[in-house]
Amino acid sequence: SRTLNPTENLNLEIPQQLPYLLSIHSKGLRNIAMDANSLAMPMSDPNAWATAMNNLGMAPMSMTGQPIMSDFDPSLGMMTGIAPMNPMMPGLGIVPPPVSQDMPIVKEIIHCKSCTLFPPNPNLPPPATRERPPGCKTVFVGGLPENATEQLIVEVFEQCGSIIAIRKSKKNFCHIRFAEEHTVDKALFLSGYRIRLGSSTDKKDTGRLHVDFAQARDDLYEWECRQRMLAREERHRRRIEEDRLRPPSPPPIVHFSEHECSQLGEKLKDDSKFAEAVRVLLTWVERGEVNRRNANNIYSMIQSSNSHIRRLMNEKAAHEKEMEEAKEKFKNALAGILVQFEQIVSVFHAASKQKAWDHFSKAQRKNLDMWRKQAEEIRNIHNEELMGIRREEEMEMSDDDMEDAPESKDSDDSGPLAQVEALKEENDSLRCQLDAYRNEVELLKQEQGKAQPQHSEEDTTRQQQLSFLQQALQGMQKQLLKLREDLKQRETELEKNSEEKQQLESQIQRIISTFLHVHPFGASIEYICSYLQRLDTKV
Repeated sequence: SRTLNPTENLNLEIPQQLPYLLSIHSKGLRNIAMDANSLAMPMSDPNAWATAMNNLGMAPMSMTGQPIMSDFDPSLGMMTGIAPMNPMMPGLGIVPPPVSQDMPIVKEIIHCKSCTLFPPNPNLPPPATRERPPGCKTVFVGGLPENATEQLIVEVFEQCGSIIAIRKSKKNFCHIRFAEEHTVDKALFLSGYRIRLGSSTDKKDTGRLHVDFAQARDDLYEWECRQRMLAREERHRRRIEEDRLRPPSPPPIVHFSEHECSQLGEKLKDDSKFAEAVRVLLTWVERGEVNRRNANNIYSMIQSSNSHIRRLMNEKAAHEKEMEEAKEKFKNALAGILVQFEQIVSVFHAASKQKAWDHFSKAQRKNLDMWRKQAEEIRNIHNEELMGIRREEEMEMSDDDMEDAPESKDSDDSGPLAQVEALKEENDSLRCQLDAYRNEVELLKQEQGKAQPQHSEEDTTRQQQLSFLQQALQGMQKQLLKLREDLKQRETELEKNSEEKQQLESQIQRIISTFLHVHPFGASIEYICSYLQRLDTKV
């Protein structure tokens, strides 16, 4: 039997107190009442005690053992002074109040007007249910007594919530459709209860209820309609939010007029309104609103917009000056920080000498060594940063020289190749011309051999042509010889240049590898390039 702590607060509402008190054994309650004689615990609501003990069939008595009500009739099991309490009354409801998750839900006997519901065995597993359909408002109720009527079904399930429709079958089951979805959970609480009509023991008057979710087209249709309505509301809300966040459209630009032209000329002279005025001027010009009448006005506005360039350049120069001052300030501050870092590192180095090192403990030496390494790393990082700033300044100062140098290098590299290609093309063209001249000479010789000498003038002209062609052939042959010699020279020069480049690349690789051995923490590309240029200006 369960025991009750006498110091527990029992000043509760009756619907919350009843399921707890009904599970207490009557013997344990009497023992509590007998043991609590020495405790003068006040009882603010004796009617709650009287009602609970009356429902258990015991005489109502206080904690001290005194009877609370003198008009108790044991044969009736009710007090005549207090009205009987119906668990199905609207104030109580058939579903127990919410309890903590640690306490199991205790199902009690439910009395109705024409039937009684007995709870299932608490040791049995809960009844199985199907998956809940979306928007379910309809339940399946099976295991009804054969003599059950629709009025009895309404009497039992109306306490769960408002009922819209009942479809009863002849095979001891029915479908109940509620008005709200949450009432379905209350109806599922009755699953497993044994129902008995009145006090009859006939099998036709008894049955075991099985309540489960039911899939109804009306519920699904209402759920889909509700989902569509929610989707429409969500789209409407998003559209309103997008309209609120959308930037406003630009105002329309007015057409050209004398008044607008004069105002625009004033705006072009104002720095704060220049951007808007230039946009209007651009629109007027693109629209084609320029004609002979307003050409002078448009020209004056374009001239004023051109004069704004000088102001922009002055503004840019001022910003560049501010940037240079900020860079100089940052460089000076970084230099001061580096000086302090050097001082801190020198302190660590002095502490690591034998004069002071021997006096420190093992843990202190470990910390000093770790701090020294961290300070040296940070100092090296800041030193590299400062060196990078200085190298950038040097590169900016020699920007023009650096731009000219790559151009000359490219021209040196690409010059021999371009000349070789040009010589090859010229050689091909000269060969074609030489072949053409040879063909002409052969044709003239053949014609001269076949034809008889009729006129001396024709012979002289042909001889002149032959002599001219022979001279041209000799000149072409000389040019071909010169071109071949030039090609050979260029090829030898290219071979020499390639060998020199390979030697230079291998030398650069050796220098860089040695440089990186000296700098174990690494170095930037600009730092390496500046070091190589100091060694050899041709790099």
